[in-house]
Amino acid sequence: MSKKINMALLTLILLIMVTNCAKKGSITGGSKDETPPVFTKAFPPNFSTNFDANEIRIYFDEYIKLKDPQKQIIVSPPMDPKPTITPLGGASKYIKIKFLDTLLENTTYSINFGESVVDNNEGNPNPFFTYVFSTGNSLDSLSIKGSISDAVQKNPNTYITVALYEVNDDYTDSLVYKTVPRYITNTLDSTAFSLHNLKEGKFKLIALEDASNNYTYEPRLDKIGFYEEIVTLPEDTAKVFNLNIFKEVLDFKALRPKQVSKNKFIFPYEGIRDSMRIKLLSETPDTFESRIFPDKETDTLHYWFRPFFEADSLLFEVTNTKKYRDTLITRFKDQYKDSLVMSSDIGSSLALNKDFIFSANTALDSINEQLVSLTDKDTLEVPFSIALDKTTNKATLNFEKSESNTYSLQFLPEAIKDFIGNTNDTITINFGTKKLTDYGTIFLTLENVKTYPVLVQVTDEKEKVISEKTVNSQKTLVFDHLDPNKYYIRVVFDHNNNNKWDTGNFLKGIQPEEIRYFSEPIDVRANWEIKQTFILKE
Repeated sequence: MSKKINMALLTLILLIMVTNCAKKGSITGGSKDETPPVFTKAFPPNFSTNFDANEIRIYFDEYIKLKDPQKQIIVSPPMDPKPTITPLGGASKYIKIKFLDTLLENTTYSINFGESVVDNNEGNPNPFFTYVFSTGNSLDSLSIKGSISDAVQKNPNTYITVALYEVNDDYTDSLVYKTVPRYITNTLDSTAFSLHNLKEGKFKLIALEDASNNYTYEPRLDKIGFYEEIVTLPEDTAKVFNLNIFKEVLDFKALRPKQVSKNKFIFPYEGIRDSMRIKLLSETPDTFESRIFPDKETDTLHYWFRPFFEADSLLFEVTNTKKYRDTLITRFKDQYKDSLVMSSDIGSSLALNKDFIFSANTALDSINEQLVSLTDKDTLEVPFSIALDKTTNKATLNFEKSESNTYSLQFLPEAIKDFIGNTNDTITINFGTKKLTDYGTIFLTLENVKTYPVLVQVTDEKEKVISEKTVNSQKTLVFDHLDPNKYYIRVVFDHNNNNKWDTGNFLKGIQPEEIRYFSEPIDVRANWEIKQTFILKE
């Protein structure tokens, strides 16, 4: 009897031990699959010649999906309509490509899948798998390579289309606006590009930041870059091409105006405004007046008028200095009248080397300084003057600033009057200045400047210009009153001496003015002086 009890006790102990062991771990699915799908075969085979099929099947060793195929897969030369490529949304062991367009004779085609081919389970990509075939007796085998830069941005956007247009009797530069190129590729997530399976011949090489992904140049949306000379193959295969993309300035065009309040129209436009003029051709009252000033951020003119009068529509004439003239008609009706709202961009702190500038949502007409006061932190009156610029609708408060002070600017009722008769209620604006030791300073020396003038700009991390100086000779530049932050230095080669950076023009063969960036960001700290030398290398 005791023997049976001992056996039962032993069985129980063993069961408990097994259970405890089982709790210490759990069965897993093994290590994570990091192996990309492997190409096994294709029908017709990859690198086929005398190709005459209307369908291709490409097989892999496991189930695959196509990730972001519209962006990743590039067919060169392009086809219209594009071939259908599956699977889309599901998984398969093969890719099926069905052609809907007639293939060109004696042409090498390349289908680059980018990183779209991924395995079904873990999404591991088969990077830059390419299927190549020729409708002729042989495959074209020439190639070129290069890189993309941005004329203004330190780091260009990725996913830039690079294209070759065949230069023959039918070629003109205007083809880029309406015709797809002979060969295309894409930088995807880098700034480098390469074009393969090219034929012998002469080509125009361009780059597009192609917003519509349609392989044609749309100046309103796209950036463009181009190689100035004709690319000749095979002679130029050893070259490394750099394409500098830029946004062109559009030809001037006045767009349709719109009435946005009782006494105001906005006039949007494209291109450079120059001396854009707006003249109302419709019949108006004898006391009619207008005021025009530009928008601070957009390509728009604000057109204010008084008094309001009755009419169903108004006819305007728009001109500028480049022999542009157009007439525009717009609907006209009674609307709510705008009220006067003041604003300033400085926030709560005014830099010691900046002016206090304020503006309004309506057209400013007059400011009565007798109804304006400025006091400091000790409530002492601070002498000031106000300069109103009606052409920009901005007013500048001029006064002698002191460091580490606070100021209170007060406008009593009716101190400000706008163009349509509004006046202000009491307005109080409080702001202050920092200590000089709260700022940092950069002492910058330029070396190896071959041509003057140059513009030297200090920008923030978003490439907004914080400070700018024009340089006509060798000297050390001082950028002071900088808030603690990281800054970038860039130099603009102002070849036409107009004190601004000028973009390029593809049809005129003009490249944008060159910009050079200092290699490293400069970390400015409070109460620091940083001495830096910028050597402009060849």
